[in-house]
Amino acid sequence: MNRRQFLASTAGILATPALLGGAAAQESPFRVKYYPVAAGMGSRDVTPSPDGTIWFCGQRNGTLGRLDPRDGSFKLVDLGRGAAPHGVIIGPDGAPWVTEGGQNAIARVDPADHKVTLFKLPESAAYANLNTAVFDKSGIYWFTGQSGIYGRLDPKSGDMTVFKAPRGRGPYGMTITPKGEVWYASLAGSHIARIDLATGNATIVEPPTKDQGARRVWSDSKGRIWVSEWNSGNVSVHDPADGSWKAWKLPGSNPRTYAVYVDHKDKVWLTDFSANAIVRFDPLTEKFNSFPSDKASANVRQMDGRPGETWGGESGTNRLVVIQTVAPA
Repeated sequence: MNRRQFLASTAGILATPALLGGAAAQESPFRVKYYPVAAGMGSRDVTPSPDGTIWFCGQRNGTLGRLDPRDGSFKLVDLGRGAAPHGVIIGPDGAPWVTEGGQNAIARVDPADHKVTLFKLPESAAYANLNTAVFDKSGIYWFTGQSGIYGRLDPKSGDMTVFKAPRGRGPYGMTITPKGEVWYASLAGSHIARIDLATGNATIVEPPTKDQGARRVWSDSKGRIWVSEWNSGNVSVHDPADGSWKAWKLPGSNPRTYAVYVDHKDKVWLTDFSANAIVRFDPLTEKFNSFPSDKASANVRQMDGRPGETWGGESGTNRLVVIQTVAPA
């Protein structure tokens, strides 16, 4: 790709998003930008780094990428033979930590020299199908595996404990609330669960929609748990304070809600595989904005962000996408 092609592919696009369900919110227009990365890598889960760069997983080529949005350049870190990274988050140490399903391990990548340290799961948890992770407030790393496990790792000692999920196969997305509660979603089990950090026991909470396929979860600033429901096409919210639930169907004839991310203003961002779009939901107005990709089969997986920016990985196009809120002129 020459410089002209590169600049064209990463140019910002001012977008007044397709509005679904009512009058436009005052935050629009938005700026949508795309960043091409390595061909065939399957760019998926992303997370912003404190230095302004974006870490992202290359599930198909076994790498962890680091994008510099200032010039669109990126570097790839080889995670090892057979690697297939799924999720990445930034730890208290400033390093990216990865659920590395290919080697059935948790991987830490040094942000300075890119040295990879692996924490292997025990043999009893072979083929865990590692998925998502969070750090709790004491610095313990919690993770999920779709084979029917979740676990904890102490980064200081390397001690790891793996727990069997109460209903077996399915643990997928994970989140931590402002109060420090850790929750996960079970895709195959169609429920969410809260983990007792002292005992490791998980308490199941049933969403009101049967067989909804709870895929990802994210806490808002009030400690409410937002859920992307893959099978039902809903976004739902559970308030642990009073046990209540509320759900909204995404627009379109057959939505498939994959990811959920809640930004610093408590706006809810989702991905809809059926609409090939990122969707923004405002809980105050109960309105949706849709941002369809400019390429087919984008398949944006998990999202993350920082104030004013929502990031995702287009696993089907080998690009990263960012939606920025643009202040009115």
